[in-house]
Amino acid sequence: MSFIAELKRRNVFRVGIAYAVASWLLMQATDLVFPRIGLSESAITLVFALLGIGFIPALIFAWAFELTPDGIKKEKDVDRSQSMTQTTGRKLDFAIIAILVIALGYFAYDKFVLTPAAHAPAVELVEVAEPEKLEKSIAVLPFVNMSDDAGNEFFSDGISEEILNSLAKVKELKVAGRTSSFSFKGQNQDLRQIGETLGVEHILEGSVRKFGDQVRITAQLIQVSDGFHLWSDSYDRKLDNVFAIQDEIATAILEQLKATLLEEEVEALAATRTDSQAYEYYLLAKQRLYERTELTIQAAAELLDKAIAIDPDYAPAYAQRGIAALLQSVGSYGTIPEDQARTQARLYLDKAIELDENLAEAWAGLGLYYNGPPRESGKSIPALEKALALNPGLINAANWLTLSYWEVNRLQDSLELLNEIAERAPLYNPAIGNRAYVLASMGRADEATAKLDEIEPFMPGDQQILGSRAWIDFSQGRPAAGLKKAAAALELAPNDRTNKVSVNQGRYETHQYELVFDDDWSGYHLSALFNLGRIEEATIEARRFAARGQVDRLFALLNANNQPELLVDYLEEHWTDLESFREDVPANSMSGYREMVDIAYAYRKTGNHAQFSQAMAFLDAGNQQTYAEGNRSNGFFAVMAAYHALAGDNEQALDWLAQAVDGGWITSSKISKENPYFRELDGNPEYEAIQARMIDHLNRERAQLDLEPVSI
Repeated sequence: MSFIAELKRRNVFRVGIAYAVASWLLMQATDLVFPRIGLSESAITLVFALLGIGFIPALIFAWAFELTPDGIKKEKDVDRSQSMTQTTGRKLDFAIIAILVIALGYFAYDKFVLTPAAHAPAVELVEVAEPEKLEKSIAVLPFVNMSDDAGNEFFSDGISEEILNSLAKVKELKVAGRTSSFSFKGQNQDLRQIGETLGVEHILEGSVRKFGDQVRITAQLIQVSDGFHLWSDSYDRKLDNVFAIQDEIATAILEQLKATLLEEEVEALAATRTDSQAYEYYLLAKQRLYERTELTIQAAAELLDKAIAIDPDYAPAYAQRGIAALLQSVGSYGTIPEDQARTQARLYLDKAIELDENLAEAWAGLGLYYNGPPRESGKSIPALEKALALNPGLINAANWLTLSYWEVNRLQDSLELLNEIAERAPLYNPAIGNRAYVLASMGRADEATAKLDEIEPFMPGDQQILGSRAWIDFSQGRPAAGLKKAAAALELAPNDRTNKVSVNQGRYETHQYELVFDDDWSGYHLSALFNLGRIEEATIEARRFAARGQVDRLFALLNANNQPELLVDYLEEHWTDLESFREDVPANSMSGYREMVDIAYAYRKTGNHAQFSQAMAFLDAGNQQTYAEGNRSNGFFAVMAAYHALAGDNEQALDWLAQAVDGGWITSSKISKENPYFRELDGNPEYEAIQARMIDHLNRERAQLDLEPVSI
């Protein structure tokens, strides 16, 4: 008998075919299941290697052994006349046919059911509830990096974020913000709990496996209420086709959610194309920018420069490069002089808009640019509102817009937008603090605390929660408690500017003037220098702030130092009249119109009654608007008291001042030292009683810090 015939008789060929087909099916199942249970690509590779290694032993086994009614025996020990190889062969034939049927079934399912989900206009893989019963809301969790190289984490995060951004462009779809969604990265939490926390009805999760110039992205859409999989698919593409995958996934999700969209909204999902290497640089740069440290922002800028060098027409890279330039300024996270950073940023942002006038992130960057310094709210607000109209999911832009609203006395608009951010991205750090600050300023400290209590279980030990609670303490006249929380927050995040400001506020309000440092943002260091008698240093610092468009510190210092004529000279040198000043520096919703208080006082002291009257009219209008917007802060009450003192209405002045002090407002030991508007009240018994109550309160706070009492 020939060797080939003997191979056939011993069913070696049949065993080889059955082994190969079964191995193929097993690999398909492995490829589908392993990513879902968190196993990496190396586990899949191991299975493939074991199956390959096992092929030869399987053939040897088929050659050397035979299956008999008495079990497995060596072939040489079986009588040829009693051999069962023919019967075994028929069984193997049936097994091969069964496996092939399963394989063909899988192939047909993949070809005609899974694949069209990424390409066809509409495919329903599962029966879903009636569309009107499905709230159009979704969170995109960070896709798991299944690549062997952990360095590809940025790529999987970037793909997740780009899909999120595509979905966020659809106005009818509520998309949880990146910060909130990514806070669950690496956590094996129940999806229903995540959905409840983020306030969404659907969750998209998936994985990314990158190997060479190939990428496989697996995604699945889950209904939060019951954990039911509405849709899932896998995409195998070359890296230069990754944009198409993002668009396909986003479009497939919208089809499954049955969103009612205008045609142009569907078209808006298309991602901006570029070279695959430039895109990798762009994605990595965005992840670096989120880390918000000097070194990571510098690294992001360098990566974006590389992306632009590869593709000089890639608008998103220019937009992010402009934002990076702003973040590199000395007033932010870097060391580049303010003017240089802003000039550089403007060039990049203008180029981005020139390349794509509908690029939301470019308009967001322009809004940040106009947020200053110097602050140009009249320009920042339209830019940021346009960015959000193009992409409602730009949470950073929404947060920057709330800050611009503060500056033009639109506190209610700011709070409304902060509430929208909280609904869309409840764990977005900056807005958490800003909302607590606004609520506390509106006299709603209990509500601000309750909001933080809701969030804290998901952010235990977070510095933003600590810092926000410090602000609430300050608003309630508890500077000692606020200082302790602010110091703890600063220890957790030493480079965080708001934490630095909060520590300075606590030290200033407890009269630890020698410990207040230059945070390059607030006026606490300047005020500390003044109270320490270091007037020349304070003046230099005040003029530095004024050069950046923040004139309130300079105006207050000049009046406190009995130099109102210098204030008038500065004002009239830089503005043609008070109306132009009011346009550039409107009343601030957080503190009232402190600048106009100082202008009115300076004109009164220099004897210009006409200008004094106009300044008082502007001051009254600004204060009335601030009050109507809901500000009930102690600092604002002090501004109201100053207005009435300047107007000669001592009764109202004392009433407002009492509200400020009894609410916890603390200033210099002698109130009129830093606030010369009250100097005419010195000696008034009611005023002196208010002064004494402030000192008593101050010393109670100092006692909590083991500090000696102070006196006037």
